[in-house]
Parts: sequence; C-alpha cells; structure tokens
Amino acid sequence: MTAIPEVLDLAAQLKAAEESFVLATVVRTVSVTAAKAGAKAIIRPDGSIVAGWIGGGCARGAVLKAAREALADGCPRMVSVQPENLLAELGVRAGETREGVKFASNMCPSKGTMDIFVEPVLPHPSLVILGASPVALSLATQARTLGYHVTLAAPAADLRNAPEVDMLIDSFQLGALTEAKRFVVVSTQGKGDEAALRAAVGTEAIYHAFVGSRRKMASLRDKLIADGADPATLDRIKAPAGLDLGAITPEEIAMSILAEITLARRRGQRDPNPSLNE
Repeated sequence: MTAIPEVLDLAAQLKAAEESFVLATVVRTVSVTAAKAGAKAIIRPDGSIVAGWIGGGCARGAVLKAAREALADGCPRMVSVQPENLLAELGVRAGETREGVKFASNMCPSKGTMDIFVEPVLPHPSLVILGASPVALSLATQARTLGYHVTLAAPAADLRNAPEVDMLIDSFQLGALTEAKRFVVVSTQGKGDEAALRAAVGTEAIYHAFVGSRRKMASLRDKLIADGADPATLDRIKAPAGLDLGAITPEEIAMSILAEITLARRRGQRDPNPSLNE
C-alpha cells in the first residue's frame, strides 16, 4: 500500500507536469471494508491506479467509472457503494444519482459501505495565440491572470520584447502542445495571416478565432481554399474574434475575446451538481 504522503507527492508532480488524473479519497466506511476513511488513490485517464489504495473489486468498478466521467466533464462527484438491501432502504437503485451522490451496489460478501470522493485534476486550459500584434500581447497577459497556459507563436523578428508566456515559439509551426482544453486565436494583423491560419486549423481546439473583419477573413478563406485548404475546417474559425462589446483598444478587444472563450469553456458546466456547490 502506498502511503498517503507519497500519493500527495505524486499528485503534485502530475499537476506540475500539466497531466490529467483523478484523486479518489475514501471519506466514510461502514462495517467491514478493505479500505478505511482517509485512504487515497491516483487514477490516470487510462483507468490505471498508479498510487494508493481505495479497496478491492467491490468499489473499484464504480470508482473507475466515476473517474472517467469526472475527467470528461471536469466535475467532482461522490460515489456511495452499498449493499443491495441498504440501497433498497434508501429507495435508490444502483447507478442512480440523488442529491449529488452516485450510488453503486456492493456485491461482495463483506456487505460494507464506502463513500468515495472523486476529484478530477486537469491541466490548465490552453490558449494558443498566433501573432505578435498588440491584441495578441494583451490577450496573453490577460489570459495568464485567468489561469490559462499561454503559448504564443510568432517570428522572433516581430517581437520587440519577450512576452511573459508559458511557451514561446519562434514561428507559426506549433509542434507538440499541452494536452488540455484548447483555444486558438490568430491575431497576426497582416503579418503572416495565411501561415498562421493554416497552423490554427491544423490544431485541435474547441474554439478557433481570427482577429479581423468578416470581409478580411472571407478574402483569406478564398486564398487558402485556392491553395488546397479544406473549406469546412476554415469555416470553424470565428471572425471577428470576441463578443461584440464595442471594444476599440487592444486591451478591450483582448477582453472581449477572453469573454467569448469563457463562454465556450464553461458551456455545460454551470452547477452540474448543485448540492456540491452550495
């Protein structure tokens, strides 16, 4: 059995490395159970338990399922594994969720009860900015204060000073990026528009945007399609980027873009488990 300090040390290492995992903690046990309150385990996205202990097969299946769901939606959940007779007394069935608690059946002879808190730990959301325009630099600055992992890609010759970002790329060739919920913004403003847009559409993300007018984007779209780009991928790019807030300055435009990204990031996440957020 891995000691709790070792589990927490590994959790800190994985978090620092921007890797996804679940921290499962036994918060309550009743009757005979393999693990006791306070036991912890780290679960990777592939379902492997790489450190710690939360009991045997009686709870493992329900916890691993909850871990997969938590990694998918980013929301913690409570799992209560109980024998069938106790579930019947509560008037719930295995697989049912009530007041933020997901119930599962314990089919083991021990007939014990375990409540396990399943907490997803996800990488910081990734904002990839292509370009060195004033809007791009302001966007990078504001995004970092909101907890984004910021990658800025632009030719070094376009940058007067090295910006404070998590990753700086001297070109529009993005290469390997952190595995996280990703947002891509092209803010080249006439310097490498086409190359940046090609890189943007070739990067998987839940949000693609271009800082420029619809007319300019339409013109660039035609050029890229003529060069063999896929129209469907280009049509995923939002132009102009950002919410229509009447923004004028680079700082205001950056703020409007982050507001739009926030909407995309938080869509479907508002109070998914109200009882856990009260």
